[in-house]
Amino acid sequence: MKKKILIRIGSLRHGGAEKVLVTFLKNLPRDTYEIDLLLNLYSGKYLTDVPDWVNVMYLNRGEMITTNRPKDIPIKIYRVVYQRLLKKYPKILYKRKLKNKVYDIEFAAIHGFKDEVLNSPLKSSKKLMWIHNDLTQVSGYKPEKIRHFFLYDKVMVISEKIQQTFLDLAKTEAEKNKIVRIYNPLDTNEILGKSEVKIQKPKNASTPLSMTGENHQPSTINRQPTFISVGTVFPQKGFDRLLQVHKRLLDEGFQHKVLIVGDGYDFENVKKLKTELGVDETATMLGFTDNPYPYFKAADFYILSSRYEGYPTVLFEAITLKKNIIATDVSGVTEMLENGKLGLITENSEEGIYQGMKKALTNPEHFKSYQDNLEHYEMPFNLKNSVDKIMEIIDNL
Repeated sequence: MKKKILIRIGSLRHGGAEKVLVTFLKNLPRDTYEIDLLLNLYSGKYLTDVPDWVNVMYLNRGEMITTNRPKDIPIKIYRVVYQRLLKKYPKILYKRKLKNKVYDIEFAAIHGFKDEVLNSPLKSSKKLMWIHNDLTQVSGYKPEKIRHFFLYDKVMVISEKIQQTFLDLAKTEAEKNKIVRIYNPLDTNEILGKSEVKIQKPKNASTPLSMTGENHQPSTINRQPTFISVGTVFPQKGFDRLLQVHKRLLDEGFQHKVLIVGDGYDFENVKKLKTELGVDETATMLGFTDNPYPYFKAADFYILSSRYEGYPTVLFEAITLKKNIIATDVSGVTEMLENGKLGLITENSEEGIYQGMKKALTNPEHFKSYQDNLEHYEMPFNLKNSVDKIMEIIDNL
């Protein structure tokens, strides 16, 4: 008999957790589980990638509203009130939306759904959590709140640092045994294939993104070095810090370009900052794209400017494409970049980002050793092993 699984996540927009979840679903055997995927908002580029045998349900439909335009406010209020109502009175959700279906497993695909799953009226279901962030760096998550996750039957974490946080907070061996470290499913063949697609000049770019030189080293002939950063645009990603550093380096005479790929609720704020800094001609915010990988490939450097992460999937994408990498020292980075063998790890600060980018511009040869290591690097996992590990966890619950 198939296990019945309810998966909760906000939407399927273009975040790392969303991509990882859909990659997992795409690589599950078709007839193994009966899965209902419940979204708060029916939205996002990954919707079309969900296998047809997964039943997608939703509380609200439409795009995420990231502005405060008067015409949008009633819709925003309705969505918030409706979701809060169902969170406070979960029996309404389970009766009206889920038709009193009994699930074997209820699965929170991100930490933000901790309470929704724990407060389920289905007391017999097993509870599974997937944590993608270093919660010690997330506002409001004190140790006592993080300990609430031990109420789950199993907690999957994506980095050694997150795992150690939970092991340090555990009070019993039983709690320690609830924590399992897994590698995010990542389809490297898909990344490599999509990176070969020809790209057009971004609409707002003052110059095209020309190609890198031989062996992925920066080409300085008739062009300026380009730094790319990819991610959902919200404060965690530190794009404001990246633009401040970009301006500082330009003022010091270091010519270069910055490309930010992605959108999110902070997009307009970051775009406004870009204009206020006077860097509209050298910094481009591309917005949403189905395929960021050709832009990765075309740029000289990949830069992770995040304030905090869990295990940034985007770095494995950069590694797969053998990019010159600069990354702030957030959770997962030291592990992924093998203590600095595969890329430059900087202090997690605006000054750290500045020093990293300045080194790239003044001493690009420094990155040759990283490229040498990347040429011989093998991923510590493969897609099948990651999916099999998660299936094993599900099957044993």
